[in-house]
Amino acid sequence: MTDKMEKEMRVLIAMDGSKYCDYAFDWYLENLNKPNTFVILMHCADLNNPVVRPGDIGSPGLLKFIEEERATCDKYVHELTERMKATNLHGKVKRTHGPPRSEILRVAEEEKVDMIITGSRGKGAVRRTLLGSVSDHVLHHAHVPVIICKHKDDTHHHTTHESKK
Repeated sequence: MTDKMEKEMRVLIAMDGSKYCDYAFDWYLENLNKPNTFVILMHCADLNNPVVRPGDIGSPGLLKFIEEERATCDKYVHELTERMKATNLHGKVKRTHGPPRSEILRVAEEEKVDMIITGSRGKGAVRRTLLGSVSDHVLHHAHVPVIICKHKDDTHHHTTHESKK
């Protein structure tokens, strides 16, 4: 009788509230979820997105925006916690702030994960080249395997069924 304990696998799933990340979460549940996996649902609140002019610092509008963003983030983190309980996942929800592309990599190293799972927004080649996508950045800079789940709505099939005259 061998009493071999399987090593606990640690998986980071990047969650941003989009259907792409929801799909990645569902894909994980259907394809990889095992009892000995520690799951980190990571949400990165990037409050650096709004365009801020020097005169805006301390303005009521900016402060209101930050408060609304924080409330939205709090609500989403609560939803992720509930989703984790509902699906009986062993792990935690981790909330960070900053650019998602670097935060995902930082948390992956900090938490010593074995794998990163993220959704793909399916941006076109030109936009991806100009902006650089989070999933592409993570894929090329992570020190662990990365699974990028492409949502079925974003798989564009160029085959058309035209009747020939």
